[in-house]
Order: sequence, then structure tokens, then C-alpha cells
Amino acid sequence: MSREQRARHLLDEAWQLVREAGTEALTLGRLAEQAGVTKPVVYDHFGTRAGLLAALYRDFDDRQGVQMDAAMAGSGPSLADKAQVIARAYVACVLNQGREIPGVIAALAGSPELARIKRDYETVFVEQCRAVLSPLSRSGAVSTAGLWGMLGAAEGLSNAAAMADITAEQAQQELAAIIIAMVERG
Repeated sequence: MSREQRARHLLDEAWQLVREAGTEALTLGRLAEQAGVTKPVVYDHFGTRAGLLAALYRDFDDRQGVQMDAAMAGSGPSLADKAQVIARAYVACVLNQGREIPGVIAALAGSPELARIKRDYETVFVEQCRAVLSPLSRSGAVSTAGLWGMLGAAEGLSNAAAMADITAEQAQQELAAIIIAMVERG
């Protein structure tokens, strides 16, 4: 396998390990065993458990960005269209990852370095949403506080859907309504 193929294989195995045993069971040694490789191979790719968690979050975030970009390119021009795209893409990405992503996100909050990585990706998402939504606001801008509130709602609703507390459709509809209300206040 090429280095990129090996990294993809290791990430897939790490997601499976988290799915089956939870984030707390995710260690580099256990990942090596699960993936059928030696520990040095895993250490070479991720360095530390924190590096592995960061790679998992990057993998999740990259997929989320690709899904949203593709959906945005094919969406209509209205605020409702854009709000639906953001809501569907965010919820779908979390649900596609299943119950694993809340555990990874919680683990990221456990160290300043990992929390910074998560925050950097959140900032990119917030700014991506600002660029899409600001032109649709009467004032031509959306508030920073509103965007961060939208992100919190997106995380909460998506996690509730992942845990089957609400349906994916309910999460998407509520998030779209929150986005529309935020932009209309703008």
C-alpha cells in the first residue's frame, strides 16, 4: 500500500474501533492490532493518540466540507435553499459517521492542542457559512454570535439524531429554521 492508502486504511480501522468499543478504547497499539500492522506503522502515521484523534476529526471535517460544497453548488439561490443545504450536509455528515463522532469530539476537548484543532475547523465552517449567508441578509451581514449559535445548534441537533433522540429530518428542519431566523435577524 502507498502511504496515503495505508493512512486511509488506518483511519477506517480507527473509526471501526471507535464504533465497536468507544473512543476510550482507541489506542495506537489497539489500532495496530485491529489493522493488522505493527505499532511502528501506526506511530509513523499519527505519532500519538492525540495525533490520531486529530486525524479522525480532520477526516470527518474534510468529508463534511466536501458534502456541503457539492450540495451548495447544486442548490437554489434562496435563503431557504441555502439553509436546507447547510442543515442537510451537517446532519448527514454526523449521521454518516454514526455515534463515533461525539466521542471523538469529546476526546478533542480533553487537551488544549486538540481543542485548538477542533476550534480551527469550527472557525472555517463558520466563515464558510458567513460567506454563503451574508448576501442573503437584509443588512448584508450575519452576526458572529448568531453563526456560533448556529454551529452549537448544528452539533446538538446532529448528536441528538445520531443517538436516535430525534429523527434526521427533525434535526435538519430545526437547524434550517434556526439558520433562516438568524439570517433574517441580521
